[in-house]
Amino acid sequence: MNALPLKPYSRVLEIGCGPGAAAREVAARLDTGHILAVDRSATAIAQATAGAAQAIAAGRMSVRQVAAEDFVLEAGEQPYDLVFAIRVGGLDGRHPGVGRLILRRLAAATTADARLFIDGGSPLRELPIPRP
Repeated sequence: MNALPLKPYSRVLEIGCGPGAAAREVAARLDTGHILAVDRSATAIAQATAGAAQAIAAGRMSVRQVAAEDFVLEAGEQPYDLVFAIRVGGLDGRHPGVGRLILRRLAAATTADARLFIDGGSPLRELPIPRP
């Protein structure tokens, strides 16, 4: 996770967290920040939750089962300033229609200067978050 421009206070959203390994790495680098790890799979969310009990208890990490194209902020939830996704078909070009939906959801759930990183670069590639 050295490739991400993390700050100790970052609010980070991971799309497609799987078992949560990357989210745990990010959580370990946050002081007052927070990472929300989301995945559409109940199995992945169960694994991520089990593996991150300490980070979750410390308030640096939370998990949520939701498809990226359905993601919305919950009541009172602050927007995110950093988003990343590894091997997410809607963002890496495999499913462009879904990708457009995800980007619209991210535009509504992030700060105006938020940054989005996906795999496919060296080591990551930055994508713009289109703003309405």
